[in-house]
Amino acid sequence: MGVYGILGTSASGMAAQAERMSTMADNIANVSTTGYKTASTEFSTLVPQATTLLAESGSVETHVLHALSKQGSFNYTHSVTDLAINGSGFFVVQGSGGQTALTRAGAFLPDRDGNVVNAAGFKLLGYDLSKGVGGAVVNGVAGLTPVNLSSLSLRATPSTHGELKINLPSAIVSVAAADLPSTNSVGATYSAKTSMVGYDTLGAQKTLDVYFAKSATNEWNVSIYDRADAPTIGEFPYSSAPLTSATLIFDSSNGGFTSVSPTELSFQVPGGLTATLDLSKSTQLAGNFSVQSASINGNAPVSVERIEISDGGVLTAVYENGARIPSYRIPLGRVPSPDNMTLLSGNTFVPSVDSGDLLIGDATNGGAGTIVSGALELSTVDLASELTTMIEAQRSYTANSRVFQTGSELMDVIVNLKR
Repeated sequence: MGVYGILGTSASGMAAQAERMSTMADNIANVSTTGYKTASTEFSTLVPQATTLLAESGSVETHVLHALSKQGSFNYTHSVTDLAINGSGFFVVQGSGGQTALTRAGAFLPDRDGNVVNAAGFKLLGYDLSKGVGGAVVNGVAGLTPVNLSSLSLRATPSTHGELKINLPSAIVSVAAADLPSTNSVGATYSAKTSMVGYDTLGAQKTLDVYFAKSATNEWNVSIYDRADAPTIGEFPYSSAPLTSATLIFDSSNGGFTSVSPTELSFQVPGGLTATLDLSKSTQLAGNFSVQSASINGNAPVSVERIEISDGGVLTAVYENGARIPSYRIPLGRVPSPDNMTLLSGNTFVPSVDSGDLLIGDATNGGAGTIVSGALELSTVDLASELTTMIEAQRSYTANSRVFQTGSELMDVIVNLKR
């Protein structure tokens, strides 16, 4: 090894330790960064091909490694949108420029537009369940959209289904065919009546009048009208035809429906959707007309009381009326070799050639892990270890500088031989 080789090798050693110090500085600076993963510097020898028995001057090569697959501990909070991952997956997020990335930094909060963003401003992506989005696209981000809570703030649900359980008196007198409620004539009459409230597409209440009239032995005419069309005086006629009408047929031996009888009614809610009214539990028995139970789904516009996020990533909006509506499904991304992903600003990562391609899947499936709501993943930096390593790097840098200094002195000796 020549004198010049001594200088080059020691300079390489100082540069390597400086790189090591830089990595430790990053770690210490991010000791409190949510989801930060410890970086470390590894060294490998760089030796030229020896052509003689003499020692050849080599150097040292540095490799910065990021332990992205290392699980951090949790700090539990009081915010439901603080999210952590117990497993190897990553949240899929979107930057301000529309670029997609992965992160473990789950300190999410809604911004002024309602988008759920983390401290670095990246939007959390998920599948919008209100649009009927199916399963995850495993090899891409198609179908993912920013999770937005403002769209959940006020919601009206139109009625689509109802149930009515009644008893119709078996001994009542039949109504003439010309006077059945379904005729909507001036002289129409009925044997029993009840009313129910449904909801249109805007959440407005629609009162539905349900009329029953015995039309023959074991047969009942049932008709549903919109209360808004009712006359100001008397029951009939309504200004519009019945929303639906049918003939119910009962079995005289047990009071239940016969096999040929309809057991549900389908009708259009005024200003709303098509709804079905299930009557299958109704009976015709001795006794008076009675309503055992009645219900119709749907609701008027109500505000969100709170949101819940399951370990499977389903974001459910809980409304003031108690309704629970799954609104988004938050997937997790993973790659075969997460430690080899490319790092970006904002504690985010993108797949690289060495890491393998991105895979998207539901939380709890595919080994990506589970989502923990109300928790943040702490930095994996061990401050004591970093400070200890810093001392080692400082000593190594000093030792390399001494070698460099000695090589410089030898150069002085060689230069001074001519004097």
